Amino acid sequence: QVQLVESGGGLVQPGGSLRLSCAASGTIFRIAVMGWYRQAPGKERETIGTIGWSGGNIYYADSVKGRFTISRDNAKNTVYLQVNSLKPEDTAVYYCNGNIVTTSRAQLGVWGQGTLVTVSD
Repeated sequence: QVQLVESGGGLVQPGGSLRLSCAASGTIFRIAVMGWYRQAPGKERETIGTIGWSGGNIYYADSVKGRFTISRDNAKNTVYLQVNSLKPEDTAVYYCNGNIVTTSRAQLGVWGQGTLVTVSD
């Protein structure tokens, strides 16, 4: 049993900020690469960025560079997404994904259920 749960979404005005969290739980042995994704209404899911197991090898999509920051705390099995200078076009359901090795050594790709970010006056 491995789950990812996102939190921290909500309604924010343009130019505002949020900190999203993605907490993993279950029979976890190791979490490798983790990533953040989003899906806006009527659009396909897109990659925001990814972060390697040690906190390095960070990738950001061009649309969020300079505004979004990914970090992780392996002791808490949690990855964060700090979102700044939000624009209405950032409105989407935000998802996290993790490549997780379970205690039985199964290797899984796990998605969270998503958290909604709405940027509007």
